[in-house]
Amino acid sequence: MVFTPISSGGVAGDFGSPAPETAPSDGIETRPSETVMTVKPKRSEALRQAIEERIAVGEYPPGMRLDEVELATAFGVSRTPLREALIQLASSGVIEIRPRRGAVVSQIDPQRLCEMFEVMAELESMCGRLAARRITEDELDELRRTHEASRAAAEARDIDTYYEVNARFHALIYQASHNTYLQETALQLHRRLRVYRRLQLRVRDRPHQSFSEHDAVFRAIETGDAEAASERLRAHVTVQGERFADLMASLHALARKTA
Repeated sequence: MVFTPISSGGVAGDFGSPAPETAPSDGIETRPSETVMTVKPKRSEALRQAIEERIAVGEYPPGMRLDEVELATAFGVSRTPLREALIQLASSGVIEIRPRRGAVVSQIDPQRLCEMFEVMAELESMCGRLAARRITEDELDELRRTHEASRAAAEARDIDTYYEVNARFHALIYQASHNTYLQETALQLHRRLRVYRRLQLRVRDRPHQSFSEHDAVFRAIETGDAEAASERLRAHVTVQGERFADLMASLHALARKTA
């Protein structure tokens, strides 16, 4: 395994642009009072992001065992924050904790992955419909700021920052649905698909396409057009046709790269 050691001063600056501080349970903070992209993530969250990114780019391929001692040594951290990061990854299904083997990168077959994205699209569609009807002025202001932050990241071609702001954009829409059960369910599946959604952004020009789709979603929510918000979010998240082929091609390329 190839690792990038981190400095003793902390992990946030070593794993790319800092993301907003997040709750340990899901990695996505949705409190509207906070400014987007200004708070450094805690050490275990930064480790989770770093390991997740290496899984997304194929450095840690499906089926690979993640040795705690090697990871802790290579990243220059104690095993406590590392274990917290692995627990977060396991809770989202990115890795599995197996008896006598420890942490292993999960494998998902294409059919299962397609089914998961189908469900995600419908959950997001419902969130968008309700958000267009129920969003508060404060929530709309926060969504607008997040949307502008994603514009800047897309224009800068900063995929890592775009991914983090993109995740927050979606989480804010879940919150604005004002349906706690729907929000929790959407966040849970979003966490499960996090690696694959990050991988999608590595397809050529996808961040710009994603931002354009976000813009249509934001305008629909801003104007209170519930049906447009619903349909545009469904289309944005659905992985089918060429988009699914692109994702599969990326996964196959990673498999060849790590074979």
